[in-house]
Amino acid sequence: MTTAATSDPRIAEMEVTDDEIIARLLDGRTVSVPLVWSWCLSEATPEQRANFEIIGDGDGAQLARYRRGHQRERDAERRACTPAKAGNRRVGSA
Repeated sequence: MTTAATSDPRIAEMEVTDDEIIARLLDGRTVSVPLVWSWCLSEATPEQRANFEIIGDGDGAQLARYRRGHQRERDAERRACTPAKAGNRRVGSA
């Protein structure tokens, strides 16, 4: 395994296919995970999966539906798409 001397783990581009969630990082690396790892996205339509934006300075991505509507509806959707705390891990964390 090789590691980059300098890494910039911010997202440059992102794509959600029928099988994978793919993030291309600013430092040239590509990170992908099976779509089924996100049951919320795996149950979404292709149009819904394509409706996201990269947030911050490439720090993450957010589905557009979370930016619209009433706060109560957005909160309910976030809870429905958030894994249980015990299984909530960030990629690359120790």
